[in-house]
Amino acid sequence: MPFSHKHHVGQLGIDCRYCHNGVETSSSAGLPATEVCMTCHSQLFTNADMLAPVRASLAGGKPIEWQRVNSVPDFVFFNHAIHVNKGVACETCHGEVDDMPLTRRAHTLSMEWCLGCHRNPEPHLRPPQDVFLMHWQPPVDIDEIRRQLIGVLDIHPETMTDCYVCHR
Repeated sequence: MPFSHKHHVGQLGIDCRYCHNGVETSSSAGLPATEVCMTCHSQLFTNADMLAPVRASLAGGKPIEWQRVNSVPDFVFFNHAIHVNKGVACETCHGEVDDMPLTRRAHTLSMEWCLGCHRNPEPHLRPPQDVFLMHWQPPVDIDEIRRQLIGVLDIHPETMTDCYVCHR
């Protein structure tokens, strides 16, 4: 089923957390349940052909089978909550999804790509209240803010490349 983040996020302004409700509290951001989609689509575009799979999911009580775009191997432990709560924005890893008519992988999410951030997290941080903002513009004093965030958010770059951090 085609899903447009460009429409839902970019044009309608729906916050990431509405559909990905586990992102702040769980290792998995979660994929939207049919009922989340039907919150709006029980009122809007109720007979649209492209929403037939959503209606069928609701009628049959079978979850929507979303096509995964981003994943890491099973031997990698990744926790969305720790990242967003430590100031890493959604668009850091997922790109500017609000401009994507169909979601695509924005970065490799390879071990080396992740290690680059773990070795030097400062350039990737923003105040936690801003992690869900698309196209965020940092304030002039962002370097000082990021240095403070390392301490305030209890980030320890010296241990973030230890193997056990991601391989448990």
